Amino acid sequence: MFQFKKMPYFSILTGLFFAFALTSCDMSTPTHVGNDVVAPSSNLKPVPFSALPDWKNDDVRYALQAFRNTCRAKLQYTGRVIPDAALVQEKCNMMPGAGASVQTVRNWFESHFQAYKVYDDSGRTTGTYTGYYSPTIPACKTRTAECNEPLMAAPSNPLQYKNVPKKTIVENKIGRVLYWANLVDVQNIQIQGSGMLKLDTGEMVKLNFGATNDMQFKSIGEQLRNRGIKPNGGYSADAVWKYLKKHPTLAKEVIYNNPRYVYFKEAESKNVIGKLGTPLSKIRSIAVDDSIYTVGMPVYISTNLSDGRKFRRLMIAQDTGSAIRGWIRADIFFGSGDEAYKFAHGQHSSGEMYILLPKEYIDVKSKQQYQ
Repeated sequence: MFQFKKMPYFSILTGLFFAFALTSCDMSTPTHVGNDVVAPSSNLKPVPFSALPDWKNDDVRYALQAFRNTCRAKLQYTGRVIPDAALVQEKCNMMPGAGASVQTVRNWFESHFQAYKVYDDSGRTTGTYTGYYSPTIPACKTRTAECNEPLMAAPSNPLQYKNVPKKTIVENKIGRVLYWANLVDVQNIQIQGSGMLKLDTGEMVKLNFGATNDMQFKSIGEQLRNRGIKPNGGYSADAVWKYLKKHPTLAKEVIYNNPRYVYFKEAESKNVIGKLGTPLSKIRSIAVDDSIYTVGMPVYISTNLSDGRKFRRLMIAQDTGSAIRGWIRADIFFGSGDEAYKFAHGQHSSGEMYILLPKEYIDVKSKQQYQ
């Protein structure tokens, strides 16, 4: 449970956090100076940590634990903001232990990272924050009237499905069928990128993201809007899914008109796995635009939840999404279950973003070093 009602800054997973083993307690002076960074100076402006709204009130220990997963991953240093790989590894080696106090962890981030306020290409400082979660959907081992759409694993040869539209993939079964579920539920779990299946046999099966056909996502809600169809409750995901389940012919038409297709793979772990191949952390992981950012970096966000409450905290960029595009654009991972569903589907707010990069970062275009 999120316990949002009780704690304004959401003290989550306390027992889990302290259960993790010590990774490193080396907090010595950095020895490596970064020299392999690409970052347009017009998009990133260095600011003191005091400029981050409510920075002193965030329990950054949970962000540190999420950052440990970054350090376990093999990072792909791509995009327009590329931190020096050796510097990132050095920060990983210097992390305080899991039992460190909030102040110790906050001091560590302030000592080893520089905060940069993010501007988009038009010079604006606000962008959009949405949410996602890991759903549980009913499913079947064989096709039935209700379980009418396959959930498939990707073929071994990507050439078989890359840039092939969803309709063609499904009709020709380009992939290995894992299970079957309702068409609308399959679309939902494909948008979320992972989920749990409750099979007709009573078994529970976890599916994680496997691959995608690399085609652009076409909004289902926008298709309905363009047709002049407005479900009860508007164009929220919940309202759209309920409406489409009552109109299966229309559902098939608009869902297949979205060419993007997502494959899955069965998972032994119940954790939700992000782009880095490591577990996502509930309300500490976000999806960002990987054409801009190297996935894995700490990002401080200042926005609101769907109920209007402020959400200001240090997150770790550990995932991506086809609809997550832009300098100030992120998808907040809310976890699994009914409460996660409620917050994820209602999340759509504006806010600011600050990225944290190793303090020895150098902007190679301007040759300016920020210390």
